[in-house]
Amino acid sequence: MKTGSLLSALECRSCCTQVDANVVARTCPTCGQALFAVYDTARFDGRAWWSHLSERPSTLWRYRELLPAQEVENITTLGEGFTPLLDLGEVAAAPGVRVVVKDDGLMPTGSFKARGMAVAVSRARELGLRELYVPSAGNAGTALAAYSARAGITARVYLPERTPEAMKRAVRSYGAEVIEVPGTIREAGELARSREKSRGSFDMSTLREPYRVEGKKTMGFEIVEQSGPNQLPDAILYPTGGGTGLVGMAKAFRELRSVGLLERGPRLYAVQPEGCAPVVRALQDGASKVTPWPDPKTVAPGLLVPAPFSSERILESVRESRGGGTTVSDREIVGAMRELASGHGISASPEAAAPFAALPKLLREGAIHPGERVLLYLTGTGLPFSVDELERALSP
Repeated sequence: MKTGSLLSALECRSCCTQVDANVVARTCPTCGQALFAVYDTARFDGRAWWSHLSERPSTLWRYRELLPAQEVENITTLGEGFTPLLDLGEVAAAPGVRVVVKDDGLMPTGSFKARGMAVAVSRARELGLRELYVPSAGNAGTALAAYSARAGITARVYLPERTPEAMKRAVRSYGAEVIEVPGTIREAGELARSREKSRGSFDMSTLREPYRVEGKKTMGFEIVEQSGPNQLPDAILYPTGGGTGLVGMAKAFRELRSVGLLERGPRLYAVQPEGCAPVVRALQDGASKVTPWPDPKTVAPGLLVPAPFSSERILESVRESRGGGTTVSDREIVGAMRELASGHGISASPEAAAPFAALPKLLREGAIHPGERVLLYLTGTGLPFSVDELERALSP
């Protein structure tokens, strides 16, 4: 049974090379940059499609025409998507700003990584891939392990040694092999690609394959559907490590504009820790790509990405939205975790808490304004983390 997917090709936004979407593809064969799925919407009635979405199941697969899976039988799902928008109203740290959060900590594997891996593993299954691997700070590895188990595919996950033990246990519990690596996700990626080169396995790293970003773009679709095209947030604050979420949301807003469903998307703001902020630095310097961050340090493992791949697309996504970026301290991140939990009943990982910590700073800087509606993207649950332990680790 066909999904109705309008997938027509893969395209490189750097050099405009197009690749057949029906073959296994990694990065652009011409320039080595990221490839992105292209959909044939020339005869697509976007308004009719949008008006009937509410009749479909409340998962990200409700957007199947603009997702890459071709056959229903290849969809690998754990019920992911359509996480709630929660209205926090006005918070003390940002007077006059209406604050809402989208909580992807409620996804099947506890983070937004389930979106990308659900779609990428489904497409890998469709293309006949049987062995997958990923370097990860934790959440992506957990998601790959879970969805690979669901699909009956072998998975290997390369984790930095400092990854929380709870995440290592979660990956192993799904049957995936864990390889621990000294250093950051950069070193994990280098070792993974070196070891896996001769195995014929497939790299599921951020933006090194075309389909994880397709799952991530459903974040943007859901924000528009849940808010309504005329009541969108003015700005979205997003914790940025590998940056695929920013690229995905920008792609979602671009595609909705192309089918006449949106005039302009929200401003996008990258939030990074002070100890590892290559994207924010590049935005502030007007650079076209990031330079590696020396001696990266932060309590937020998912934000410990000193040199995200295909950073040109991350910077492009923020700049096209008329957004920007800012940094927060680890102490502010941990404080935000505690305040979200005790003040609002929301469990947030250090990464997810970073946008809440950044809110007052962006208000002071004039990037956001009283009277605006601001969405904080909460990317993962705080359950694997102890706020008390994080606070003790910060003590001099």
